[in-house]
Amino acid sequence: MINACRDFLDVAESHSRRWQKALHHEREQRHHLEETIEQLAKQHNSLERAWRESPSSYTGENDEAEFFDAMEESPAFITVTTKRRHPIFTFVPWPKNPGKSHFTMTLSTLSPPVPPASLCFVSQGTNHMQLRRIRRSRIPDKPNYSLNLWSIMKNCIGKDLSRIPMPVNFNEPLSMLQRLTEDLEYSELLDRAARCDSSLEQMCLVAAFSVSSYSTTVHRTAKPFNPLLGETYELDRQEEFGYRSICEQVSHHPPAAAHHVTSQRGWSLWQHITIDSKFRGKYISVMPLGNIHLQFHSSGNHYVWSKVTSTVHNIIVGKLWIDQSGDIDIVNVTTKDTCRLKFSPYSYFSREVPRKVTGVVEDRDGTARYILSGTWDEKMESSKIVDSSPGGGGSEGKQKTVYQTRQPKLLWKKYPLPENAENMHFFSSLALTLNEPEEGTAPTDSRLRPDQRLMEEGLWDEANAQKQRLEERQRLERKKREAQANQALEEDIEGYQSMWFEKRTEETTGETIYVYKGGYWEAKDRQDWSQCQEIF
Repeated sequence: MINACRDFLDVAESHSRRWQKALHHEREQRHHLEETIEQLAKQHNSLERAWRESPSSYTGENDEAEFFDAMEESPAFITVTTKRRHPIFTFVPWPKNPGKSHFTMTLSTLSPPVPPASLCFVSQGTNHMQLRRIRRSRIPDKPNYSLNLWSIMKNCIGKDLSRIPMPVNFNEPLSMLQRLTEDLEYSELLDRAARCDSSLEQMCLVAAFSVSSYSTTVHRTAKPFNPLLGETYELDRQEEFGYRSICEQVSHHPPAAAHHVTSQRGWSLWQHITIDSKFRGKYISVMPLGNIHLQFHSSGNHYVWSKVTSTVHNIIVGKLWIDQSGDIDIVNVTTKDTCRLKFSPYSYFSREVPRKVTGVVEDRDGTARYILSGTWDEKMESSKIVDSSPGGGGSEGKQKTVYQTRQPKLLWKKYPLPENAENMHFFSSLALTLNEPEEGTAPTDSRLRPDQRLMEEGLWDEANAQKQRLEERQRLERKKREAQANQALEEDIEGYQSMWFEKRTEETTGETIYVYKGGYWEAKDRQDWSQCQEIF
């Protein structure tokens, strides 16, 4: 070990000059970028002032105006942050739309906080300006509350965690419905998959999407709030990303949520997930039960898969950390293509890359066509197989197959976390917006849940009091429903009828699931929530 350390020191010293040069280059690049943005800000200010002074001169055709298209593969945004009380300029690509060119610049401040707004220039025959909402990019920092998890859970070994009253100290300020919606963070993978002519290439992107939903969990050891029965959550991102999503908590014991997403970019996704969680002494296991369904509108390709087990370690002592393990079998029930993804569990003695994910895509004849590799917290790649041959013996006497592949192609890469994420529950850019107040939602929406809102604002004592009130109210409501169900001799002991979903038998799998029956978005348009129960 001493020799290895000495070798490392020698290598580090020899590369020091190169690292210094690279650092100097990065600083110059940042300085240049800041100057460029400052210049753009001045131009924007001049243009806005000129328009206000003479708006009529900016109507009608303008052949000399120059507009810039967003790059096809550009990131969702580029943010340059300066010191507090100085502007932050965010450049946001407008959703792709044939015939439109655009340039968007956002101006907001951190202190004092003001509602952000976006000024968008859109070229569509006639030049005009359009205001567009920009979502929030930060929430209050998490307070430094200390609490002994073991003191609460030592008598709960082997029990279902959904039945254990837990203070908000172990929560994050999002509900399970919002965490379920967070799976859509990389929805552009499905947009790309919808445009694929090859079902096998489409399968690769669907597999990458199924892995991407775990990338936000690597630092997220806190549990989401258990939704109240009848609680809902909507996410309307048609303007930015072409989709809108609705979730509802359809059962409390066991906890179950129904979810439906429709995208204008050629796909629909739905799922009915039941969570089974157990405390095992040293760790907590969370096992989502149920299938995820995805269908592409043009081809009709219908994919089905389920989730792997999440495990939170070091409950008794040490720093909490999370791992994902198990297999995901993705089936295209239309073409019979399949993909098996293996999430390798972490092992202290293994030389494998931590959080490793591998997979093979096979056609309907069982012929391997693509190799998938990567990690669930960073990226996934696909390699097309051009030849295969039997290899040496593997474990348990099984013979391994050696695949000859082309160069790997990047399918998905994780977005960097926002600045100061470690003090904001390690939320991603999307997660930071999920609990942002939204006008016109149903009165059962998770954003309106008082204990969750108080926790986000750092008022944990008040949040715990509200959480206790809501849970007690829910227990009383459940007893009333049970009494009514027993009197009516109904099989459903909870006696709860879902508001926006209904039980059906899934044709492709034969499973009984909750499927969206429609009506939510129409009720929102009318602002008619008279049928919603008061749960908060």
